[in-house]
Parts: sequence; structure tokens; C-alpha cells
Amino acid sequence: MDVRQLQYFVEVAKQKNFTKASQTLLVSQPSISKMIKSLEEQLGVQLLDRAEREVELTDAGALVYEQAVRIIQSMSDLSTSVNELVHVNRGKVKMGLLPTVGALLFPRIMANFKKEFPRIDIQMEEYSAKHVEAQVAKGTIDFGVTVLPVDSHLFETVFLHAEELVVIVNSEHRLAKHESISLVECQDESFILFSEEFALHDVAMQACRQAGFEPKVAYMTSMWDLVCEMVATQFGISLVPKSMAARLNNHRVHSIPISTPHIAWDWALIYRKDRYQSYAARAFISYIQANLPIVR
Repeated sequence: MDVRQLQYFVEVAKQKNFTKASQTLLVSQPSISKMIKSLEEQLGVQLLDRAEREVELTDAGALVYEQAVRIIQSMSDLSTSVNELVHVNRGKVKMGLLPTVGALLFPRIMANFKKEFPRIDIQMEEYSAKHVEAQVAKGTIDFGVTVLPVDSHLFETVFLHAEELVVIVNSEHRLAKHESISLVECQDESFILFSEEFALHDVAMQACRQAGFEPKVAYMTSMWDLVCEMVATQFGISLVPKSMAARLNNHRVHSIPISTPHIAWDWALIYRKDRYQSYAARAFISYIQANLPIVR
């Protein structure tokens, strides 16, 4: 059964006339007659009563007409939906990001993107950096924001933001008055580090080892606020991104730039190289590339 057979049949039924249907469809009358006759033969019933001046539906024709209208409408809806999808009028994407990254980079971007693409829904989940990579790798989320480096064989990356790590200490700490310090000056301090599932844990450990010492870890946590409070109460010091230190609302905590070694903290949007990206996901990635202010 050809959908054109149904379209021709429905139009003849509406017009109650082959000639008018021919004019509306811009198809010759013999072609329409042939199509409808073929449809009747396939169904094994007569659909149209051609005896009268106006063509009328038979009982079987009325039943087929009702179903044909639904089928034609469904085909139209399908075509419209695909067209909207292809032209990025609608869709859904899932992304994972670090809690601090979301607060720093995305509120304005997300609001403006939603204005331009109101029918694209973006579902966001917060994960640690390592969990973002794992979720993208598994295909649970379409893309994620994490800390570089990542597996370049597995992921495509869109660079977002670069900053440095700083040392945070109690405001009365012996180092608090320094304009900058070498990380080796902290070798006798106790460190408050993030848990091992956080990329920041590995970066901090590597930086200390690069400076020539193994850090004395007093406590590990997954809570940003707890790190700040423990530093404020002189339980130890910590290494955090500069942007996070700037947002700490605690006068008892002071941040100090690190002169050596240089500790990079680079964020990127990542997605699987070998995975199909929906039109909506590609639209969001392109929007991020075009509109996110890059800080180097």
C-alpha cells in the first residue's frame, strides 16, 4: 500500500469529485483513478460509489477514509518532527559538570541558550571530574565538563577555561602575609585534600611531588565547604582553583598565589569521539564554542 494511494483517495472523498481532486493534487485524473482502483484491489473492497454525480463513500470506504486521514496526519507529524529536530527546534541533551564549574561558567550561557532554543531541554547532573569522564565514556550522558587532561583517543575536547591553583590558609597563618609562595614552603604543613574521586586530589598530590615532597594529608573530603571551614579553623591548608578561592565567603581564609611550580587547572567540554551526537547536542556544543568567554 502506497501512502499516495491514501492521499488521492482522501482528496477524492473530500471533493466528492475526481476532477476537483485532480486540480487540487495537480495530478491527472486517470492517474488518480488508477491509484484508487489499485487500492480497492489490494483491500478487496469497493471504496467509492461512482454511480451518482457526486462520488460517495461506501461503508468500507468510510472506514478506510477515517484510518487514512489518521495515517496521513501521522506522516505529516513525523515529517514535521524530523524537520524540527534537524533544524534544532527541539531535542534533549544530558550533561555532567563539576559543581563549581556550573556556578562559574554556565548560568548566563544556559539562560541565553534557552532563549534561542526554547524547545531543547538540557538535563544537568553534578559529578566529580573522574565521574564525568566515566559517565561520558559509558554513554549515560551526552557530554560533560571536566578537568584536562583526558584520554584523547576516546574523547573530543572543547577548551573552556584555564586558571591556576592557589594555597588557602587561615588568615593568621605564617604564610598569609606573603604575596606569593613556592609550594615547597608548605612541605611541613598538614593538607586538607579532596577525596580521591576528585581530579583535584591527583593534581594537588602531583604538584607537591613536583615541588619535591610528599604532602602530609590530615583529612580528605568531598565537600567544598568543609575544606574551607577546616582551613579556617587551622586544621590545615589546601590547594584549590583560584576561582573557588575568590568565592569563599570567609574572612578567616586567605589565598596565596603559587610562584613555583605552575599548576594548571584547565576545564574542557568532552564527548565521545565514536558516539553519534544528536542535532540538539551538536547545537549546544556549537553554541558553547561561539559564546563562552575563554579565559586563558
